Amino acid sequence: MQATQMLRHAARINPDGDATVCGDRRHTWRETEDRVARFAGALRALGVGNGDRVAALAMNSDRFFELFYAIPWAGAVFAPLNIRWATEENAFALRAAKVTVLLADDDFLEQARALQKLVPEITTIIHIGDDPTPLGTVPYEELVAAHEPVADADRRGDDTYVVFYTSGTTAQSKGVALSHRNAVSVSVCFHAILPSTRDLRFLHVGGMFHLAGAGPTWYITLAAGTHVVLPKFEPLAFLGGIAEHRITNSVLVPTMINMLLHQPELAEYDLSTWHTCVYGGSPMPEAVLRRAMELVPGCRFHQIYGMTETAGYATALTWQDHLDGLAREDGTLRSAGRAIPGMDIRTLRPDGTESGVGEVGEIVLRGDNVMTGYFDNPEADADVLRAGWLRSGDAGFFDERGYLHVADRVKDMIISGGENVYSADVERALYEHPAVRECAVIGIPSERWGEAVHAVVVLKDSAEATEEDLVRHCRGLIGGYKCPRSVEFRTEPLPTTPVGKIRKNVLREPHWRSRQTRI
Repeated sequence: MQATQMLRHAARINPDGDATVCGDRRHTWRETEDRVARFAGALRALGVGNGDRVAALAMNSDRFFELFYAIPWAGAVFAPLNIRWATEENAFALRAAKVTVLLADDDFLEQARALQKLVPEITTIIHIGDDPTPLGTVPYEELVAAHEPVADADRRGDDTYVVFYTSGTTAQSKGVALSHRNAVSVSVCFHAILPSTRDLRFLHVGGMFHLAGAGPTWYITLAAGTHVVLPKFEPLAFLGGIAEHRITNSVLVPTMINMLLHQPELAEYDLSTWHTCVYGGSPMPEAVLRRAMELVPGCRFHQIYGMTETAGYATALTWQDHLDGLAREDGTLRSAGRAIPGMDIRTLRPDGTESGVGEVGEIVLRGDNVMTGYFDNPEADADVLRAGWLRSGDAGFFDERGYLHVADRVKDMIISGGENVYSADVERALYEHPAVRECAVIGIPSERWGEAVHAVVVLKDSAEATEEDLVRHCRGLIGGYKCPRSVEFRTEPLPTTPVGKIRKNVLREPHWRSRQTRI
């Protein structure tokens, strides 16, 4: 299995079809293969060899897309950097990955120069933006034009292909090393599960430095589809992009979908070609899902569950599952679906034995999608990779039909008065209240209970609700011990990660600042 073969395949079966659309630029698959081979030649001329790491710090673009193929074509390993990280955090990732060449666009040239001072091993900064190339950097397009195409380095199988650094502080961040096998395997799984893989036009809005944005660069390429690239997610730009470019496919997280549903202009856009929306990354409140299916009736929703360590994919709740869940009202819509082909998933009790049907345990996984390990970090490997199984850190259970229900991140579980409270359960109840636009549930210190359930809520425009209203509403849906002991109302959107997940650690931090037991 070889990631670059997916590009060669697209160039053979659809040579004159659009590969990328980015602003005013368009490149066919034939042109893209040529550009990739030429930039690979440029990297080799700069001294990049087999197994070396090349990093990028940039917004989404067609050039960023090309790096997923040009860097391995040169024999190297791609290490995308997090655009929301501080300079010191990205410096940590660069040192850990031992990067020598860094690519940056106009938005991040200043940080790139600062990083070069902090990490002197970086010998070259390549400019991949559209502004004039500043002194001290090398222009990407000139490198492509000046070098002849070179042969693929033929890295494959378990050779490391890309390293994604996980979110967190520099002391906690780990480089997830995904292999060529991982990337091809997860792409084949998407093709096996998606309702259609013909004539795909994908709208990129998730950051390509993260699996949510990177995964489609593989499976849409395997389908020889078209990558339409926006620099980032903005609701109206997203809706306009679907209408203008006749988009068929997208990947969003639940918070993004919720934002779209609250756009007054939603009905003004022609979304008739948008037939597949993959979502995941955090639990989807059933109320939000039902509203999305009502307001965008032509779109088939497809939930995935996974993590960076599984190349982003482990289970699927297919469109048919969504329809069946609506008809039966049996809780299927609250599940993460069933294991995809090639993935083996179990839930374990704390003593390591397998938990029973309906019994919550830690989710563990194995299969060709699972990472080879953390980059140059055997201690972290030993913590999560045991006897061939990946310990996910997520809590969940299987129902009697084999559907996996993800209860919560283990670290987000609240232990209140000796009872385990899964924040996702409380959030689902809150989202059922007609006044709630957005919410997050966290544990805060309590002298009496150890931890108390605390809800942070953003109400819909012009809607009204009090703390008593929301607690009373929850008591009608979930057990009393799960209901919020306190509610905090905010008017601004809740803080999110680059892929739209609510940053619960940021919400918790003020409450636990003087404590050592939680963050």
